[in-house]
Amino acid sequence: MAKVMVMDHPLIKHKIGIIRRTETGTKDFRQLISEIAMLMTYEATRDLELEDVEIETPICKTVVQQLGGKKLAIVPILRAGLGMVDGMLNMIPSARVGHIGLYRDPQTKLPVEYYCKLPEDCDKRAVFVVDPMLATGGSAIAAIQMIKNRGIKNIKFMCVIAAPEGLEAMKKAHPDIDIFIGALDEKLNDNSYIVPGLGDAGDRIFGTK
Repeated sequence: MAKVMVMDHPLIKHKIGIIRRTETGTKDFRQLISEIAMLMTYEATRDLELEDVEIETPICKTVVQQLGGKKLAIVPILRAGLGMVDGMLNMIPSARVGHIGLYRDPQTKLPVEYYCKLPEDCDKRAVFVVDPMLATGGSAIAAIQMIKNRGIKNIKFMCVIAAPEGLEAMKKAHPDIDIFIGALDEKLNDNSYIVPGLGDAGDRIFGTK
């Protein structure tokens, strides 16, 4: 059964508290998003498979453990998801990176794909779809469905801030997906912004507002 994990690590809570602040500038915001993603990756990869291998230390031969099983891929939802990639790669340098781009149709209000490029062997990897914010859940739900449509089954989702409405929508649409959340906030407001949230993550990461 899929799991939902809300992070309780003190460092994650501390750093999320800083990025919520209006006075936190672009440089610090971008760096902190990357650091939070790195710390969340540490927590979200606890169930990775290990295998025993024999090595030689400067003293003697011994058996150590290394990552086994499926390799990983990171797929950010453009554009804000890009802010999480470097932090995750710091923890898993061998991971491949794909990209998914979506925009919201002004008439239907539904997400529309404009770009999708995934590693060729993505179906043989554990795929982490990442986006700093899970508000209504529309973009994340659509992105995961696009990946599933390409025959990929081992998918997880990671976000820094989530609204209860988005989390429930995600669980209903994709009950088989593990979800990792930095902080679960109170609600969505009338404009579908997360409360208390942190504003528009993309604008704050890239300094476009």
